[in-house]
Amino acid sequence: MQENDGKYIFGVVKVGDKGQIVIPRDARKVYDIKPGDALLLLGDQKGMALVKTEIFQNAIDRVMEGLPK
Repeated sequence: MQENDGKYIFGVVKVGDKGQIVIPRDARKVYDIKPGDALLLLGDQKGMALVKTEIFQNAIDRVMEGLPK
């Protein structure tokens, strides 16, 4: 694992026959990803990103708090 100013390179992963990847141990440790955690896959034309759904849900909750009921 290489870290530079809070940005990481965890290495290369391969996609298996069923479309699965293994998230490297160092990445799971840094982002506190445990078996059974739900991850949201986001993407655009440049690439993809995984976000723990609880983090995304917290952001949505903050946005929703500001809306009128």
